[in-house]
Amino acid sequence: MRNGEPSRTAWSAARYRAAHQLLEEGSIFRDPLAVQILNEPQADLLADAPRSGMRLFIAARTRFAEDAIAAAVARGVRELVILGAGLDTFAYRNPHPQLRVTEVDHPDTQAWKRARLAETGIAVPGGVRYAGVDFEHESLNVTLDGPAFFLWLGVVPYLTSDGFAETLSFVASGEGNEVVFDYAQSPERMAPGRRAALEARAARVAKLGEPWLTYFEPDEIDAELRGHGFTEIEDLGPSALAARYFGRPDVPPETPGGHVLHARRQASPGQASPRQASPASDAADRI
Repeated sequence: MRNGEPSRTAWSAARYRAAHQLLEEGSIFRDPLAVQILNEPQADLLADAPRSGMRLFIAARTRFAEDAIAAAVARGVRELVILGAGLDTFAYRNPHPQLRVTEVDHPDTQAWKRARLAETGIAVPGGVRYAGVDFEHESLNVTLDGPAFFLWLGVVPYLTSDGFAETLSFVASGEGNEVVFDYAQSPERMAPGRRAALEARAARVAKLGEPWLTYFEPDEIDAELRGHGFTEIEDLGPSALAARYFGRPDVPPETPGGHVLHARRQASPGQASPRQASPASDAADRI
C-alpha cells in the first residue's frame, strides 16, 4: 500500500464480488451489499465480464468461507475476526445474531471503508468492532471471548514468509480456533497460459504498491498448519473448486493455481480462553 491511500487491491476484490452479483446473478454466493458499497455505475462493473477466472475464484472463496463460518457458529463459535477486511460486507449482512464481528485493517483502508458505509447508507450493527492496524509497525490488540473464527482472504500472497508465520501463530493461539485463507502456488508449476496470466496479474498489483511476496505448495501449507496444532484441514485447489462451485468435474486433480482452505484446532470440552495482542505481520492487503 501507498502511505495515506486505501488499498487498491481491496477495491479490486470488491469489484469482482459486485460483478459476480450482476454477471452470474450471485449464483455462487449472494451479497446484496456488494454493488451498493462500491456505488459505481453498473456498466463499469459489467465491463469486467472477460475476467471470469479471478471473479469466479473470489466468489468461490467467499462462499467457502461463509459456509465454514455458518458451521462454526453451529458448533458454538461466537467471535469472527476479519483480517484485512477491505470492503468485505459480511459484518453488515451477518445472518448470525450471536456472532460478534471484529474487522482488522490498515487505518487508511478502514477509514475509507467507514466513509463508504456512511455515504452509501449501509447500517453498522451494534456488535461490529474495528481495529485499525498498520501491520508493518504495530501489533494487533483484540480481546476475544472463547474460540474464534479468522477470515483471512486475499492477504497471504502479500505477506513475507515471516509475516505469514507470525500471523498464523496468533490465529493458532487458542484451542478451537478456526481459519479460512487462500494462497497461490508458484507460477513455475503452471502451464504456460496460466503462468502468463498469473504473472501479468502479479505485475499489475505490484504497480499498485502491493506486490505478491509468498507462494506455497499444498504440502508446505499442510505441514505449517499441523505444526501450529491444526488437525482438521480442508484444502480446495483448482480441481476441487471447479467441481464444487463451477459444475466442472473435468479439471485434472493436480492442476496448480489458487487454493482456499479451512483449518480448525480441536477445542477442549468447555474451553473458553480470552486472547489478545497478536504479533505484527508485514502484511500489505488483499487480492
